[in-house]
Amino acid sequence: MDVSASGGTVTLIGRRGDRWQNVSTREMSLQRAIALLEPTGQDGSHLDPAFEDAVASDSEHAPRFASGDEILWRYGRHVEAARVVRDDDRGLVVWIPSGSARLEPVPADGRRHRDVPLDERFLTPWVMAETAWTGPGILRIAPAGRPWSLWFFRRPDGGPAGTYVNLELPHRRVAGAAPGIFSRDLVLDIWIDAEHAVTEDVWLKDADELDAVVAQGHFTTEQAEAVRVLADHAGHDLIVPGAWPLDEAWERWSPDPEADVPVGLPDSAEMDAARKRSGRTSLEG
Repeated sequence: MDVSASGGTVTLIGRRGDRWQNVSTREMSLQRAIALLEPTGQDGSHLDPAFEDAVASDSEHAPRFASGDEILWRYGRHVEAARVVRDDDRGLVVWIPSGSARLEPVPADGRRHRDVPLDERFLTPWVMAETAWTGPGILRIAPAGRPWSLWFFRRPDGGPAGTYVNLELPHRRVAGAAPGIFSRDLVLDIWIDAEHAVTEDVWLKDADELDAVVAQGHFTTEQAEAVRVLADHAGHDLIVPGAWPLDEAWERWSPDPEADVPVGLPDSAEMDAARKRSGRTSLEG
């Protein structure tokens, strides 16, 4: 076990090209795991009224976005501004230029989230803060209907730094005045190193934090196991076979200069309300 640059624990669990070693002790279908997580994952997390009109990303009725569109990538209380690169039946590709605006919940006492001890991390009062994406820009891809997105991190020189498989609820989409997607982060993640193409080290990230959300009442034990099941499906269905989007060399993609301009948040009553949110614990507000 080790500690990542963001402060979470990581555990080496294998290498691409090898057989996936399950992190869950249970066999469960992808649909069953998602069903266990959907109610807790969405209820109360999205106060934006646009969520009521959001449509599953793999639905024939889901809106499509054009290249260059500026959209919102919403993770519960987190709201991030992004620019569309491509959108088709497979999924959505966006670029978040360095300096793009974001809203995020932070501890009300001024600490960083990672500086709060794990045994109280989800029990502390929080407020919203408007920040910006720092470091190199990042490419994100949300495969339609899948409970994960892929984040292609860059080094300062533009070369690939690694790929993050962020476990989350399947996206829902909305058009209108504030177009974009809704999802909810599920704590556990997978990191694929950038070195040694096709045989990269694969790490499980934040397993200790998943245990903490159970202890602090955010997930039930069964829901936490469902998250681990999603990690195994990502391993078997995405990482081992190198399925889309891992087969399109997105780690080498670079934006045109006009697409690399920071994206801002919209000026709206809904965004003003989002800025004012707060709660006594992660389960409130």
